[in-house]
Amino acid sequence: MINKISASVAEALATLQDGATVMIGGFGGAGQPTELIDGLIAHGAKDLVIVNNNAGNGDTGLAALLQAGQVRKIICSFPRQADSHVFDALYRAGKLELELVPQGNLAERIRAAGAGIGGFFTPTGFGTLLAEGKETREIDGRMYVMEFPIHADFALIKAETGDRWGNLVYRKTARNFGPIMASAAKVTVASVHEIVELGTLDPEAVITPGLFVQHVVKVPRTATGPAGFKIN
Repeated sequence: MINKISASVAEALATLQDGATVMIGGFGGAGQPTELIDGLIAHGAKDLVIVNNNAGNGDTGLAALLQAGQVRKIICSFPRQADSHVFDALYRAGKLELELVPQGNLAERIRAAGAGIGGFFTPTGFGTLLAEGKETREIDGRMYVMEFPIHADFALIKAETGDRWGNLVYRKTARNFGPIMASAAKVTVASVHEIVELGTLDPEAVITPGLFVQHVVKVPRTATGPAGFKIN
């Protein structure tokens, strides 16, 4: 019987090793799998390469992972915000390597990995420092830059609901990078707020099929917004 439900975050992350490339879903706080990040900190893996849209906010979540000294390099599109002081301090001190990738390119490089695409040409970044050392080509009178897929050992993502086969349904914008990261990683760990019986999920609503998910962990909601609406 296929059952991808893990009893704990620690169990789901047990095989993650030092030096791993780890994709972490989320657009800022939306869709960020905070409990999985906390579990990664507790796991203690070092020398990690993290792929995320941001580089952490405040002192929690991804910022806490950076502060713990477990990350060697981060690949992201938006590293600095008003409260990105952890990233800023580490980068300025030479303790963290940054690969800056335009957001559209980041999404497509991840998607390309999941789709088995060897590379693609994009006009984004041509003529800038981001294109230095990369192959360029003129296509129909426009210049393009060659970009390559980003593969990962692990993807840590957040969904709303899942089943024991690993089928996932997301909540609104919390979906963001989750689906493509799940397809681009060898092992995908998804946190969910609800686990339902097989056959309960509408197949038309399943965004990430269980084929791309190895572990499902149920986590509690942690915050409530105005009028009692749950926001995490």
